[in-house]
Order: sequence, then structure tokens, then C-alpha cells
Amino acid sequence: MDDLAAAIADPVRRDILVMLRDQRLAAGQIADRFAISRPAVSRHLRVLRESGLVRDTAVGRQRFYELDASQFAGLIEWLDQFTLEAGWQRRFDALETEVYRTRRERRRGGGADQRQENTG
Repeated sequence: MDDLAAAIADPVRRDILVMLRDQRLAAGQIADRFAISRPAVSRHLRVLRESGLVRDTAVGRQRFYELDASQFAGLIEWLDQFTLEAGWQRRFDALETEVYRTRRERRRGGGADQRQENTG
């Protein structure tokens, strides 16, 4: 997860990931979209490749890159603990458990309580 976090820490690499979200692109196409040198873009692509976030394929003299979003699963799971939604989900899960527990207890003991009320 640390390699992944380091890879997405750089804004240029994040921009590259966004570019690759919907399509694969040649290294030259990616480099053309930045004001930095091609070797600098190449280094960013290498970091993304080594982290597993992108895959590359050589087609003739061109190298095409595509996103491998499956690598985000572990990071997303870890980050989810910090979202408000995750906190609410845990609360709702706990509430659901309590509701089911209460219903079970009422079914088990409820019959005896109701008989006592009817006779008493």
C-alpha cells in the first residue's frame, strides 16, 4: 500500500491516471499533454508501472499504457475507515443487530410475559 500511496502522491501521476481511466494511450500521447519533458513523463510512467497502477504493452515502436484500477482495492478499503459514510454504516449494522436480537428475545420470552399479563 505504501508504494501505491507514493505513486499517487504526485499530481502529474494523478493526472496520468485520470487520462488512462477511460482509454489506453501511447506514451507520446501522454507526454504531449504535459509541459514537462518526455523523460520526466517517462519516469512518472515507470513509477506508476512499478506500483502496478498501470500496465504497458509494446506495439511496434510505441508503448501503450492502461490503468489497472484493481490495485486501488486495498487502499480504498483502508481509506474507507475515515469516511463518514463508513462510520454510519457501522452504526446501522449495529442497530440492525440490536433490532434482530430484541426481536428474538421477545419471541422467546414474550409469550410467557403475555400469558402472565392475561392471567394477572
